[in-house]
Amino acid sequence: MPILDWVNKAQAAVAASEVPYHLLHLESTHGDPAADNLLIQGDDLLALKALLPFYRGRVKCVFIDPPCNTQSASEHYDDKLEHSQ
Repeated sequence: MPILDWVNKAQAAVAASEVPYHLLHLESTHGDPAADNLLIQGDDLLALKALLPFYRGRVKCVFIDPPCNTQSASEHYDDKLEHSQ
């Protein structure tokens, strides 16, 4: 089975554990109200911390879309690349 590993993984886990839990605020609903799906816009770590009390151990997949077209590059994500790259 594949594993996910990266440099400073232990340090990242400690830093994430220090972030307090947050509450989600409903802005609007779309599609089937009976569906058990969520679309959350905001900081990825804060969103994941808000989901923990309700979905711990139940989530199989999370898609985190990096910010696009901000015309800035960071150490971990270069936003100035063309889509084909």
